[in-house]
Amino acid sequence: MGLSKTIWANPSEIIRTQEPDHPVMVVSPSILQSTARRFMKGFPGLVTYAVKSNPDEMVIQNLVAAGVSGFDVASPFEIDLIRRLAPTAALHYHNPVRGRDEIAHAVEAGVKTWSVDSVSELEKLIEMVPTADCEISVRFKLPVNGAAYNFGAKFGATAELAAQLLKRADEAGFIPSLTFHPGTQCTDPMAWDAYIRTAREICDAAGVMARRLNVGGGFPSHRNEGPAPELEAIFALIDRVAMESFGDTRPALVCEPGRGLIADAFAHITRVKSLRDGEHVFLNDGVYGGLAEFPLVSSIDRIEVFSPEGQRRIGSPTPRIVFGPTCDSVDRLPGDLMLPADMEEGDYVLFQGMGAYSMATNTRFNGFGAMEVVTAMSLIS
Repeated sequence: MGLSKTIWANPSEIIRTQEPDHPVMVVSPSILQSTARRFMKGFPGLVTYAVKSNPDEMVIQNLVAAGVSGFDVASPFEIDLIRRLAPTAALHYHNPVRGRDEIAHAVEAGVKTWSVDSVSELEKLIEMVPTADCEISVRFKLPVNGAAYNFGAKFGATAELAAQLLKRADEAGFIPSLTFHPGTQCTDPMAWDAYIRTAREICDAAGVMARRLNVGGGFPSHRNEGPAPELEAIFALIDRVAMESFGDTRPALVCEPGRGLIADAFAHITRVKSLRDGEHVFLNDGVYGGLAEFPLVSSIDRIEVFSPEGQRRIGSPTPRIVFGPTCDSVDRLPGDLMLPADMEEGDYVLFQGMGAYSMATNTRFNGFGAMEVVTAMSLIS
């Protein structure tokens, strides 16, 4: 995987000129930086980028150039990556479960912000992390609502336990804070409403006012045809509900977008290897490569098909079963994709909104998935 130095006009020019025989991820740095500035302008607090969603160095460099100064890191690798590319950035180590070696590594790197969701992990931090200027953010969970999948299935304390943890962190001398994640691709703004109001209840039960409230990621990207998600409406709701819930004691707000910040700055070019008996589409990438998320979050329907000459196929939308290239029957996109009836073998299928997780989870299983990353001024062909 490497970044080409050529800057293309748009994906169709890449198809027409290169006719690539491998998956190609197309990034628009101008869209990436514009979205970052949109978050920083609209969100009423600190914007930190969730590095796990796409740790490519080019992504980090563009976010820093746009003014992002905080990063949500989940591993020693990500800590070291950000320390190298953005030495003065704030690091929020919000993976709630860590080995002692990982804690020691983060302490050595100067990490000041941590999250926990259990008594055992909190006691580990109390033992190993200096209290001076260090923040412990207790992660809590509610039933998932309006999200593609539930982060609370793995992480998050109940409200009752969160109150106990918040009080213990305060008594131990740490800066007491709260954090939550409403779930990935959360299109229901009221999820944030419920979490923020519960945060106030946790503070009241603990007798401790949180200094900061991290409202998580979950901000949706533009996966489906039709209007893009109204991020500003979510920002405004968060601002209003935080004031209603906390008033003059309102904690400083933080968010940690991954998908919502970077997904729409990327498009993914795949090639049709075979149109089996005119029915099943086989692509040169699938769920073991750049399309790994589709079985979890559902397929993106912002799709275009181009001939090798870069001409858009305009046949009637037809439901197709789409497989990836591996010799594994699991390698299938969920449901049917509506693709033009006039598509042919050798055509290119372009998926929009592919910046999140598509590069980070590429496995190279079965020897497929060699992905090139190229730059374009626009993603509209």
